[in-house]
Amino acid sequence: MTIATEVTKEKKVWTDEEFMALPQDGHRYEIVDGELIDMGNSGALHGYICSLLVAALASYVLSKKLGVILDSSTAFKMKSGNRRSPDISFFAKERLQGMTELPTGFLEGAPDLAVEVLSPGNTVEEIDEKIAEYFQNGTRLVWVISPTQHYILVYRCAQEPDRLLKSVDSLDGEEVIPGFTFPVADLFQKLSF
Repeated sequence: MTIATEVTKEKKVWTDEEFMALPQDGHRYEIVDGELIDMGNSGALHGYICSLLVAALASYVLSKKLGVILDSSTAFKMKSGNRRSPDISFFAKERLQGMTELPTGFLEGAPDLAVEVLSPGNTVEEIDEKIAEYFQNGTRLVWVISPTQHYILVYRCAQEPDRLLKSVDSLDGEEVIPGFTFPVADLFQKLSF
């Protein structure tokens, strides 16, 4: 008679110091369930869309003193111990009360707005897991942008998208970034120089 034994892999608990000490080799990492995930490089189209939206959001948010806009190099500490890095993040000033400057480490919880720009390597399951974890950790609004199919999914909860925006529509900051609007077509315009 043989007795089967189950080998369970122990989940690594990463400290902020360990995660911050990873080599600055041009890679972006997330920690998911104790595993270090290399987010890879995303390509020019991805970077261009992120840059356009970061510029518009930062200009608006800073002029209205609503909070801070952070890029994909910023990881957020989730309740699970995961470190997630949306492509673009907005953290409202109400959640930064008492701070005179941002920490060199991580902010606790997910951003108020998380923006994910789809890359060719993204899976539906991976994006669904991120969205669920964002909302479990304080996110109030998620935008998922498809650079190749020219649409944006707007989520106000993790279960399903609230809206599908096409090139004729505008992004709306809703109550998260009041008054912010941006034409969807501007994210997907062809180069004209």
